[in-house]
Amino acid sequence: MTASIESRLHGAVEVEAELVAVAMEQTGAEHGALFVWDKTAGGLALVHHVVGGVTVTLPRLVKADGRAGIAGHVYDTDEPYLSPDTSRDPLYTRYLIDVGCIAAAPIQYQRRPIGVLTVSTREPRGLDAKALRTIAAIADVGAPLLRRVQVDKLSRAATGRPLLIKGLSPAWREVERKLELAAPTQAPILIRGESGTGKDLVARAIHWNSKRIDKPYVTVNCAAIPETLLESILFGHVKGAFTGASFHKVGEFQKANGGTLFLDEVGELPVMLQAKVLRAVEQGEVQPLGSNEPPDRVDVRLICATNRDLEAMAKTGAFRDDLYYRLSVMTLELPPLRSYKDNLEVLANVFLEQAATSYGKPAPRLGTDVLARLAAYDFPGNMRELKNTIEHAMILCTGDVLSADDLPRPLQERARSTAHDKPKSPTLEQAREKWLDPLERQYLTELLARHAGNVKQAAREAGINTVTLYRLLRRRGLHLGRVVKS
Repeated sequence: MTASIESRLHGAVEVEAELVAVAMEQTGAEHGALFVWDKTAGGLALVHHVVGGVTVTLPRLVKADGRAGIAGHVYDTDEPYLSPDTSRDPLYTRYLIDVGCIAAAPIQYQRRPIGVLTVSTREPRGLDAKALRTIAAIADVGAPLLRRVQVDKLSRAATGRPLLIKGLSPAWREVERKLELAAPTQAPILIRGESGTGKDLVARAIHWNSKRIDKPYVTVNCAAIPETLLESILFGHVKGAFTGASFHKVGEFQKANGGTLFLDEVGELPVMLQAKVLRAVEQGEVQPLGSNEPPDRVDVRLICATNRDLEAMAKTGAFRDDLYYRLSVMTLELPPLRSYKDNLEVLANVFLEQAATSYGKPAPRLGTDVLARLAAYDFPGNMRELKNTIEHAMILCTGDVLSADDLPRPLQERARSTAHDKPKSPTLEQAREKWLDPLERQYLTELLARHAGNVKQAAREAGINTVTLYRLLRRRGLHLGRVVKS
């Protein structure tokens, strides 16, 4: 087993992600995490974290002192540790969601710990001594590879990166696939989606994964600046260019030289300015307002975002078609929150952790009544509205459990309007499960049989990752041999 794991890790593009994926697959765990020691922060930086198939890594998260919990204990003692029932373990500290069982192993290099690898399950006693030995072996194999990609660099990346959430839905996985391929290029990228779907976060992720990461990242919201000022903001002006122009102003294109310029709400860009933007993108030339000098040369990677239909606007002349085609070399369509509400609990806990850090309070648990109301709400404001909802509730929460009374008015009113609805039997989830179970069992059985039990190949055909496929197999009561059997 060790040889095959070592071969897989050696061929991985992202060693830290592959290390966690291998640990979860080999132990059947639902969640996994990789910590590395951050010397500057004096704690364990969480560089990769998977929660039920969703990758979640918060920026600047360092677990130090009493907050380090089991991971900190394993790092300090340099010994593997199994907590079969976390409710009875004083070392356990909750992060994002409650787990019932944790196995953790130190990652050692030259006889000193450099990090910690953990896996966990939601239910107690989901892992045993064999699982602990397995992740200890995986940690041993992964240690020199982590060292090779520089642990110090990994920890700085973990504490400096933008918020990372991956794998929320098939639509999001397609966005992530395109992002990973397009980010290292110089191509302009157009991000489309409803208000609040995370366009700014995606733009920052593109810059973070580009070759311009050490260069400026500049943002301009085209809808927030008066039309009369927008040209000066984007391209700058010389002294005396207009009444009140008492100094030479450097434009945002010049400030972003060598880096990335993010134009949010690009659909609001006045038509008269679109030609200048096109010239800046295609020829790398910008002319400050009122200047008679030759154009300034700039090297800018342009990312744009909009919730408007630019293609339709181009057909009516409201947006230049040549600029539209130039900006949309690569288009990312961000899905609305209502299309991936199955992962609402994970998202809510991410924002809860962020709010708790901002306000210097311990993160409370999400009550079951809160989760029910979040699930019943459509969130027209998408992720932004969810984030604001959780922050509102965090401010009002005075206990260790977030309650429905802490939620803002729209969710309270929705709850009152449905309070007298008669319960339906069976529920949609029960009906769906009744019909889906035999069909999904048959599909998974035939899928694995076609690939002789090779889960990685089967997952690729199904369009999901291997961790998700393992979870589906367990859910449907299937297990692996040379072929899958019920």
